[in-house]
Amino acid sequence: MNTDTLWNNFLEMIKEQVSSLSFETWFKDTKLHDLTDTNAIVVVPMQLHIKHLTENYKDLMEKIFNSLTGTNFNFVFKLESEVSDKENNITQDIQAGVPYQSAVDANLNPNYTFDNFIVGSSNKFAFVAARAVAEKPGKAYNPLFLYSKSGLGKTHLMQAIGNYILENSNKKVLYISSDKFVNDFINAVRNNDKNSFEKIDNFKNRYRNIDVLIIDDIQFLGTATKGQEEFFHTFNELYNSNKQIIIASDRSVDDLKMLENRLLTRFNWGLTANITPPDFELRVNIIKKKISHQEAAQDVPEDVIEYIANSFDSDVRQLEGAITRVFAYALMMNKGVVSLDIAVDALKDQLIDRSVYKNDVHRIQRVVCDYFKVNIDDIKGKKRNQTINYPRQVAIYLCRKLTTESFPKIGTYFGGRDHSTIISAYQKIEDELEKNEQLKQIIEELKSSLST
Repeated sequence: MNTDTLWNNFLEMIKEQVSSLSFETWFKDTKLHDLTDTNAIVVVPMQLHIKHLTENYKDLMEKIFNSLTGTNFNFVFKLESEVSDKENNITQDIQAGVPYQSAVDANLNPNYTFDNFIVGSSNKFAFVAARAVAEKPGKAYNPLFLYSKSGLGKTHLMQAIGNYILENSNKKVLYISSDKFVNDFINAVRNNDKNSFEKIDNFKNRYRNIDVLIIDDIQFLGTATKGQEEFFHTFNELYNSNKQIIIASDRSVDDLKMLENRLLTRFNWGLTANITPPDFELRVNIIKKKISHQEAAQDVPEDVIEYIANSFDSDVRQLEGAITRVFAYALMMNKGVVSLDIAVDALKDQLIDRSVYKNDVHRIQRVVCDYFKVNIDDIKGKKRNQTINYPRQVAIYLCRKLTTESFPKIGTYFGGRDHSTIISAYQKIEDELEKNEQLKQIIEELKSSLST
């Protein structure tokens, strides 16, 4: 039996012993790399998997594997970067429990879940870390500190952790902003009535008699000295009781200069995870997910999706707003039919630099296709005959000359071609311009059309 078959059989047996979500998160991405006399070398995608599998599943894995092979093996986990085999999938995990608190009581939006969080390279580490915390709150990584610019999904991930814990355990969860924490504290310590001590006790009960505290926008705690002191004591109380703390900020721990050093030290006790702006592929996936519930989703052209993805590349919220605007505009102006021209008209006022809009890749493609009387889908497709290939090369050349797009990014507009193909097309036109007067005239005419 070869190693692939052996591991597939092992995974089938593991699947019967763990929840489907646990299997998806911690086992699906693994691969048996090698067997020695005593060790089974298993490739995993992240350091998180090594820690989690070692602490939670190693005994079970060895028991099942040894029963399957009839030999005693010890599991040794290695990162995929340490061996030649590479796999890049994401996994998930579940643990049964008896919910007793509602999402409303926890200040959570039940629509924020792991299932509808779209994963890509920019948020993969944070996603897996959040999954680990959701499965083992207070044990996996405590505190978990998430940071990113606004609109990249940290609130979604934090609330997904809370919703997951509520659904699969009987733990008590509270999601709160740092502003709310400070305001509640100020209201509790005001000495303007006889119930002041009762208010303080109620405040402490609210924030310390819980299992999971999720606090958002911690950077705003910097303006409240007393609030920082109270959060310090709350943090200590929860941490020493093995309660899970999840914190989010718009900057890294090292950049939270306005907070006391003793707080920053504690934030670094656990795991910090950054979420960066989504790459093109993730933006496309987000758009497709967001429009999937629309009746006309299957009729949305790919070039519309690419146009939106390339126009809004730094903020998921802006991306979602653009999608809403395009569909609303199409409904009002084009009987609900979404086309590239409709998308351009709908979004033109939202693009910051009008000159970039005038000479964006899509406009260049349309002008070139009109000039050569070819279909825009063809120059983005697989056809390589001269009738299509030549206009494609001209369009690529103009995209490079008239926009600030890189070769790799231009490739995404032309059917996902790699950067070497785009460079080759550009260079061919560049070289031919030195000796072909007719091509020079064509390029000038196209530039003139694009400048109007």
